[in-house]
Amino acid sequence: MGRLMRKGGPAAFLLTAATLALASCTTASGGHSVASASSHDDSDFTNPYPSTYHRYPGVPTAIVGATIYDGAGGQIDNGVVLFAEGEVVAIGDASLTIPDGYTRIDGTGRFVTPGVIDIHSHLGDYPTPSVDAHSDGNEATDPTTPEVWAEHSVWPQDPGFSRALVNGGVTTLQILPGSANLMGGRSVTLKNVPSLTVQGMKFPGAPYSLKMACGENPKRVYGSRGRMPSTRMGNFAVNRETWLEAQDYMAQENPDRNLAMETLAGVLRGEILVQNHCYRADEMAQVLDMADEFGYHVSAFHHAVESYKIADLLREHDVCSAVWADWYGFKMEAYDAIPENAALIHQAGACVVIHSDDENGIQRLNQEAAKAQADGRRMGIDIPDAEVISWFTLNAARAMGIDQWTGSLVQGKMADVVLWNGDPLSVYSRPEMVWIDGAVMYNMHDPDRRPVSDFELGQPGEGDTK
Repeated sequence: MGRLMRKGGPAAFLLTAATLALASCTTASGGHSVASASSHDDSDFTNPYPSTYHRYPGVPTAIVGATIYDGAGGQIDNGVVLFAEGEVVAIGDASLTIPDGYTRIDGTGRFVTPGVIDIHSHLGDYPTPSVDAHSDGNEATDPTTPEVWAEHSVWPQDPGFSRALVNGGVTTLQILPGSANLMGGRSVTLKNVPSLTVQGMKFPGAPYSLKMACGENPKRVYGSRGRMPSTRMGNFAVNRETWLEAQDYMAQENPDRNLAMETLAGVLRGEILVQNHCYRADEMAQVLDMADEFGYHVSAFHHAVESYKIADLLREHDVCSAVWADWYGFKMEAYDAIPENAALIHQAGACVVIHSDDENGIQRLNQEAAKAQADGRRMGIDIPDAEVISWFTLNAARAMGIDQWTGSLVQGKMADVVLWNGDPLSVYSRPEMVWIDGAVMYNMHDPDRRPVSDFELGQPGEGDTK
């Protein structure tokens, strides 16, 4: 049952498959939870893997007296957050009227933010335990594999999901294929809830993204096999030839089904986003030229350690930079990284997203953002806390194409909410409660409200009773 084991009281109990199926697969009422997944392929092809996600049961809730960061740069001291039926009802100051029937939660001395969003994760595709049998994130058999979909590797029992929820307040995450290939395949966006199937986690209506990669990874992987690409110019040549194939495919009146071309056609029509792994400024600029050549848009450059050099260009092209706070130097293209990267991008008016690319880093995106903020402050760039919160909430949602539903505390959006026991930009703070679509998915004071994987509980040794 994986992540479905929960401990509570003197006796542990198991959330049964029947209970979970009832919570996640039956028809739910209200909010965005009943939205169906959109089809993102050719008009004659219906999506064969639609979301079956429906929100878990929740109750009308009022968080009272907390400092609220709304995710869009706003801050309310001694504020009130109201949510019901899976949606944010209202936020405001202490004068906001609380309707009858709402469960009150005292937020005095605490902080409220939207749910944390990780734009770059491999949970489920590279799950824990990290053994070869679980390595399913890179289809490293051809430099272009747009036909593969990350969701077909996701293992819902990965303990990393619950760790991200409990330690990091992560309510939504984008699972990407790895970066061995120039075109690695489609991403999938998930709600961070226990489920027996990946379809039960899929974020309803979220667009797909195509994971692309430039630089060292593709040329190293395929050059070592004596095949193209083995250079950066080979990287671009293979990309351009593949985009030409996609244009030819789209020009045909009734082409035969081709899974790779269906994905690329979706990109060229603007239905599938592009998440591009890229480190160096010069390569990012060349990728933007290639995007202009073939008529697609890069939603975000990931890792992007040299974005500070071309922040104005990224702003003009409306491209986000999904970055770490201070990772650098682990390969040549990561050597010109600086800890002030995020602050300089923000100062230039471009979009900053703090991402993880790591099963541990996803548990502390708030702390990574705080480090990047502090590095900016030391060089004279003072970014308000309320704006830094957007780096792991609304900005991530925008770059993933889901900001109409989540990422900020706005009336009518999903009630993805984190109550922190202190300032979320402090190393000493952690989530106290987490709601997803208005349902309590974690409560540090209630051991029943934490999904725990079988792989965290352990198992008997060889020869023991099983």
